[in-house]
Amino acid sequence: LFMISIGTYLGGVWANESWGRYWGWDAKEVGALVAWLTYAGFLHSRIAYGWKGRSSAYFALAAFLFVIFTYLGVSYLLPGLHSYA
Repeated sequence: LFMISIGTYLGGVWANESWGRYWGWDAKEVGALVAWLTYAGFLHSRIAYGWKGRSSAYFALAAFLFVIFTYLGVSYLLPGLHSYA
């Protein structure tokens, strides 16, 4: 969560310098937000509800899959500023 937060923040700073806005609702940006929210939910479930074991592992796996989809799926499947295919 910490690294995704830093990356999203620095990406917003860079976008503001390049395009004059921090957030553009591009598919990659929204994917990063969904990944951040998923990891935040994962940490919240561990702290607030005491999830451990299998439930926690499934939640962590889902969050990781969101990160992978944001990196690969959005880059090659969805149109937008961050599409490279």
